[in-house]
Amino acid sequence: MNDLNSKGVVLFDGVCNFCNSSVNFIIRHDKKDFFRFTPLQSEIGIKISEKYNLDSGNLKSVILVEKGRIYTKTTAALRIAKQLSGGWPLLYAFIIVPAPIRDVVYNIIAKYRYKWWGERESCMIPTPEIRKKFL
Repeated sequence: MNDLNSKGVVLFDGVCNFCNSSVNFIIRHDKKDFFRFTPLQSEIGIKISEKYNLDSGNLKSVILVEKGRIYTKTTAALRIAKQLSGGWPLLYAFIIVPAPIRDVVYNIIAKYRYKWWGERESCMIPTPEIRKKFL
């Protein structure tokens, strides 16, 4: 939990295949080692959800905790992209589009993510080399 002050913490649905693929994508492009990760279903994910009054059982969003603030949906995704290597930070320019407009497609993907990409029986188990990125 100490990493909450100096790192961006990404909370994600640990049983969602699309969410797990997104976490792996972030890890591959996080050359500055800025992000830490925890499934919403984990003990730490639940504690963070409680601390910020989030209903972890009803969330259909990636959540970014950055410097004590909570970001969800496309705002979280764009803030994550801003920290990645390569051309991904250019996507942050879309932050000027109002969130309700940006979130339309996000909400559709969130609604059907299990149907389209499936779900796992349990959260992923990271390899030893990336385990340090998980809380």
